[in-house]
Amino acid sequence: MSPIVVAVDGPAGSGKSSVSIAAAERLGYAFLDTGAAYRALAWLGLERGVDLDDADAVVALLDDFDYRTVPGADGTIVHIGLHDVTTAIREPRVSAVVSDVARIPAVRSALNETFRRLIDATQVPGIVVEGRDITTVVAPDAAVRILLTASEEVRIARRSKDLAPAQAATAGQLRERDRRDAQVVDFMTAAPGVTTLDSTDLDFDQTVDAVVALVHERTGA
Repeated sequence: MSPIVVAVDGPAGSGKSSVSIAAAERLGYAFLDTGAAYRALAWLGLERGVDLDDADAVVALLDDFDYRTVPGADGTIVHIGLHDVTTAIREPRVSAVVSDVARIPAVRSALNETFRRLIDATQVPGIVVEGRDITTVVAPDAAVRILLTASEEVRIARRSKDLAPAQAATAGQLRERDRRDAQVVDFMTAAPGVTTLDSTDLDFDQTVDAVVALVHERTGA
């Protein structure tokens, strides 16, 4: 039987990852962070000294992009080949270029197919999938589609709190990330059938509660 798919979109700093992880745990579902794949590809390009402005060179990285994820005690562990890159893909140098990689059409097409295979291979009753264009491109037929957002001021504050002081995203960085990604996908406007969940005035637990409640409402679980 196909898994119940919960698709979660949203801008940078909206809490997509942390809320989706917690909601998946509460529901007993699997979790898929699609952004980690783009980060991993960007990391691989940086490690190999590839010019990430060269679309053909970036696409060539896909030929031996051995990307795998496994559940860990503190979340998803990301591997490229034998290398655990879970921490490395969150480094500022990766964050600065991941949008350049993600905006390449051939990369998005290839990774979207990877995401769909991972969704179909889910062995538990459901899966929470989060990223930038999950509700419209990766899983437009998902049982539950959510656009998780918050005011820009709140998103900046949350991002700064989540990261170490030396890595804290500035307002300018967050706006630039959104600006770049918006050139590829519209993640600020809910598509027809997508529920907007504004967490500006909600704390973390309240946001998770809202997601879980919506899943129960839509699926009857």
